[in-house]
Amino acid sequence: MLIKIGFCNFAPLNQILIFVNHLKDYIIQFVRYELGDHHLEFEVDDSFFGHFEYSQIQHGKIHVDIGFEKQERMMIFTISLTGNVLVTCDRCSDEFYLSLTDNQRLIVKFGTEYFEESEDVVVIPESEYKFDMASYLYEFIHLALPARVIHPDDENGNSTCDPDMLERLRKITPSADVDPRWESLRNFDNEN
Repeated sequence: MLIKIGFCNFAPLNQILIFVNHLKDYIIQFVRYELGDHHLEFEVDDSFFGHFEYSQIQHGKIHVDIGFEKQERMMIFTISLTGNVLVTCDRCSDEFYLSLTDNQRLIVKFGTEYFEESEDVVVIPESEYKFDMASYLYEFIHLALPARVIHPDDENGNSTCDPDMLERLRKITPSADVDPRWESLRNFDNEN
């Protein structure tokens, strides 16, 4: 969010706050489009992520390809994401750029008021003429992150994590010795 402060002789306290919305680029004014198939492209970068205060991602560049079918009573958005984001490794706490590729689908129906019918179906008022994709793109990009973010292995199958941190982790990891009282459970057949 960018706030500009200007001064004016007739304004209270001589201050005027002007809000500049940089997310306006992600608003689709669907009334401009005829019924049928359409294609849009967006670039998501650091300035996009900066608008979301608690974003797990702060740096990255994602190309967003949106195909949408405008019908009489709804729109179907097919969203394709491709790019890289800066993340923190869950294993060694080092930052690295993670390659993301994902496809999502969002259905926007027309109704009487705003509400989310399900995780991929949204209802907007019939009087609406635009749809803001920013929060949905933010959500889809974060959903594309793996549950466990770790450095990828190199071509030989070796970890590319920080070797010093891996050594420290090895030193504090408890030994794999199994208590002999539990060893007999390994032979237990739990399918019968």
